[in-house]
Amino acid sequence: MKVLIVSDTHRQNKNLFEVMKKVGPIDLLIHLGDSEGSELEIELEADCPVEMVAGNNDFFCDLEKEKAIQIGKYRVLLTHGHFYYVSVGTENIKTEARARQYDIVMFGHTHRPLLEIEDDIIVLNPGSLSYPRQERRVPTYAIMELDSKGEAHFTINEYKSS
Repeated sequence: MKVLIVSDTHRQNKNLFEVMKKVGPIDLLIHLGDSEGSELEIELEADCPVEMVAGNNDFFCDLEKEKAIQIGKYRVLLTHGHFYYVSVGTENIKTEARARQYDIVMFGHTHRPLLEIEDDIIVLNPGSLSYPRQERRVPTYAIMELDSKGEAHFTINEYKSS
């Protein structure tokens, strides 16, 4: 199983659509918020199921602020992260995810990629494909792949335009 994970596209979907073509086929697309009204456009472009949550800039949308999904054997919490103050660190979001017995928590909001793998929790932020804020300001996305044994493997990838 191959999952494409993105966040903070802010209605600038060109990079996202190029990435979907480049890394495809994918089995699932996860968008962690701040699509800013382009939810339907993203769903129509994706050739797979789509899971999306609302971000702090997703006004007037029907998206949930959090979502629990199952990916293989993993319980996954999807959230934009702003309610957990992720801009100052991941402790709050990890505490909440552990308390609710999630294996993986995925969030956006900071526009900075992050992958923390601990014994009892995996924390992932794919960064932003549109407005990156980390050093070098390179757009990023994440791929989660389940191997034949059902184990998850993650990569954070830089987007390079064609």
